[in-house]
Amino acid sequence: MTFGLSSRGLRPPLETMPMGQLLDTIRLLVAEEKYVVGQHASERLEERDILEWQVVVGLQDGKLIVERPDATPNPVVEVRESLPDGAEIKAVWSHLRQSGVAKLVTVHFFDRG
Repeated sequence: MTFGLSSRGLRPPLETMPMGQLLDTIRLLVAEEKYVVGQHASERLEERDILEWQVVVGLQDGKLIVERPDATPNPVVEVRESLPDGAEIKAVWSHLRQSGVAKLVTVHFFDRG
C-alpha cells in the first residue's frame, strides 16, 4: 500500500480509509468551527426554513448514509440528521482538503419535495 503525507504525517490513500473516517474528519472540523456554507446550501436553508446552527448541531449525532471519499472535486458525506423539532434532513458535507475546512453543500427533507 502506498502512503501519502498529510499534516498529521503518513496516511493511507482516501480510497482505503475505513468507512466513517471522512465523517469523523468533517465532524471535527465543524466542531472546531472550521467550516463554510456554500451558496447553494445557504439558499436551500433559507428556502426550507432551516437554520445553519440546526444542521451544525445535528451533524454530531447524525447517521452516515453514504461516504464518497473519491468524489470530485472534494470528498463527500451524506448524513441523516434530526432537527430540534424532530424533522429529519439529509445534509451533504464535503471536505475541502486544500483549505482544511468542511463545507455544507446542501440540505433537504426526506419527506418533502
